[in-house]
Amino acid sequence: MKKRNGVIVLILCWLMSCVEVMAQVTVEAKLDSAGIFIGQRIGVTLEVSTEAKQDVELPEWDSLQLVIPGLEFVRAEQTDTNYLNDGKQMLLSRRYYFTSFDSALYLIPELDVKVGGQVYHSNKLALKVLTFEVDTLHADSIFGIKPELAPPFDWAEWREVMWMVLLALLMGGVLAYVIYRLKTNKPIIRRIRNKQRLAPHKVAMQKIEQIKEEKMWQSEDSKEYYTQLTDTLRNYIKERYGFNAMEMTSYEIIQHLQEVNDEEAISELRELFQTADLVKFAKYSTLINENDRNLVSAIEYINQTKLEEVEQKPQPEVIVVEERRSKIAKRLLIGSIVVASLALLAVLLFVGYRIYMLTL
Repeated sequence: MKKRNGVIVLILCWLMSCVEVMAQVTVEAKLDSAGIFIGQRIGVTLEVSTEAKQDVELPEWDSLQLVIPGLEFVRAEQTDTNYLNDGKQMLLSRRYYFTSFDSALYLIPELDVKVGGQVYHSNKLALKVLTFEVDTLHADSIFGIKPELAPPFDWAEWREVMWMVLLALLMGGVLAYVIYRLKTNKPIIRRIRNKQRLAPHKVAMQKIEQIKEEKMWQSEDSKEYYTQLTDTLRNYIKERYGFNAMEMTSYEIIQHLQEVNDEEAISELRELFQTADLVKFAKYSTLINENDRNLVSAIEYINQTKLEEVEQKPQPEVIVVEERRSKIAKRLLIGSIVVASLALLAVLLFVGYRIYMLTL
């Protein structure tokens, strides 16, 4: 007797647990609207409430599969899951879309949901599919299918593409410049600064002061002394009178100076050039006092023919920043060019993809 009572108690406990689980599971289906026109879509929201961590299987159909005759399944959205009562209760919601091309009143059957291996059913739904009334007596009122309308141009959609095109042009320009400089072995950077230019007579007097400090006229090497002294005079004459005295012979220089100087100014200068030519080409030996006299003659000529000082504006001077192109530096530069080229290619591919997507 006691054994029978125990079995009855166990059966009652199992039935009570089943009733409790069933009471905790609810399945409800909702229609967006009670009626649609032919070809329109209707949404059905299926909500399942159950205990958390329960295995739930929602209904599935293939695209364009007939759920019932005349009613086609279109697609389903992702399942939305929410937890309630401190995570003890779980609410699942999923939206299904259906369509129909036959006007009729459809009874959508119960939707089956499996919770913990047990099948639960939703409520049934009624859907009215309406048709359009066509006035066949007035055929002029029936129009053909209208062509597709192109969407309006939106600058906001193309803004990103335009910025990327500008970036690609900038990257391409810089890359082409660096490749050209590298190929022609030219410096990549040039820096310009203003430099104050000295008057020709000041430059010449500075050079003569340097010759005097080195006491070159007292040296046994008269050739070096006269070479520097005549080069100083040639540079001065070139800057002062504008003809290329550096490429002329002593005779040609005197001939040009006769057109702008009087004979008294160039008489001693002629003697200086003649002595210099003898020293440089005929191995003529000069005395110290002769060297000293020629140095004074050069100074007197410069002082007699110099122009009054006029304030000169600073002249721009190009300073080239040469790059030490060692093997490692050159490899790094080539590697940078390769990386920049790949980046430019990626930008161009992205621009092409965006244009393709926007023009679809």
